[in-house]
Amino acid sequence: MSHFYPTSEYAEDQPLSRTILTTHVLSRGFQLGTAIGLLNTGAAYLLKRQLTTAILLRSAGTGGLIGTGIAGAGLVARMWGREEIEWKDRSWRIRYNTGQVAIDNWAEPGAALGVLVVASRGVVGSGSVMGVGGLRGLVGGAGVGSLVGIVGCMAARRVLGVKDANGEL
Repeated sequence: MSHFYPTSEYAEDQPLSRTILTTHVLSRGFQLGTAIGLLNTGAAYLLKRQLTTAILLRSAGTGGLIGTGIAGAGLVARMWGREEIEWKDRSWRIRYNTGQVAIDNWAEPGAALGVLVVASRGVVGSGSVMGVGGLRGLVGGAGVGSLVGIVGCMAARRVLGVKDANGEL
């Protein structure tokens, strides 16, 4: 998200504020829903039967979509009736938060790679472009890839000592 939207020097001048805030909230809802879907399925199936990749991916995809919906409803509830300057201020803060920008820079390529891995595995294995687990599996691959990107970002920042423009880990 970080590289696709323009920035301004002051919050009052931030263009596309509603789009920036909405994209941010929906992507974080997707990531949280994916994580909850994986944890929920892992706990439930661990006691009952063996987990498969397709089950995990479908659960991650379903959780990601549910998380996106809940985050969207929460955004509407929180920002309903707010003035334009509040949208601009929140989106401007997201754009200038180096941690959020770093997460975006790692999570988005991770999601794309997750979809490619799931799709390529399906093409090689079953001949279906939808990949392992069908459409929900592809969505789950995006969610899992996004989570792997976040973990990669955290590892790069903490373990490897990668610093941002402000010199912070």
